[in-house]
Amino acid sequence: MNNSPSLFEYLDQFKLNKIFSEGLKEKLSLYQFQNGEILCSKGDEIHKMYFLVKGKVKIYTTSPEGKALIVRFKTPLALIGDVEYIKGMHVLHSVQAVSEGYVISVHYDDVRSMENNRVEFLHFLLQVVTQKFYTESHATSLNRLYPVEIRLASYLLSLSSEKCGSIFHEEMSTSNLTEIADLIGTSYRHLNRVIHKLCEEGIIQRIKGSLYIKDLSRLRERAEGNIYE
Repeated sequence: MNNSPSLFEYLDQFKLNKIFSEGLKEKLSLYQFQNGEILCSKGDEIHKMYFLVKGKVKIYTTSPEGKALIVRFKTPLALIGDVEYIKGMHVLHSVQAVSEGYVISVHYDDVRSMENNRVEFLHFLLQVVTQKFYTESHATSLNRLYPVEIRLASYLLSLSSEKCGSIFHEEMSTSNLTEIADLIGTSYRHLNRVIHKLCEEGIIQRIKGSLYIKDLSRLRERAEGNIYE
């Protein structure tokens, strides 16, 4: 028996049937991605819009020196390629899967020909772009106004996965603490002190160069409702 989800099940689940015209629905494709798969890379041409309907992805940028800096994490329902579609530009940030999952894809040409004058779709795009603006503003406020302990707890929660339980992905290797410190706006030394404090309190632990959550409920309390998503 095939238990794989169908495209139409996801359209129903996220109420996308009201967003797309009947003509565009025939152009949609459901794609399964694997953990670690690159969905798009910074600077590349992009010709499709992707609707994340299952799983989690990380959005990151790369410096001229080759240093990767995680910008954000996304869970369903998230849209990839919307800014590039609106602006007619190359990929702004790289997108990589941090779990298995699915995206619904549609070619830009089909969107332009069928949806550009459709009020429901344009309203949806406006909501998505507005949410991205809010998320960026919230992250900036989080880094400026909250203590490092709250910022770190928020970051750890954004990396956690229901499927993987309390085990983090490769980003939580302690060799990447410099990148984490940059993202949450603190120094490597201060970040290490906060990690040591949370380990002493039994909230997280370090094992063989990686960080793990020991007490998820207490970590949520420390984050005070904030998360880097």
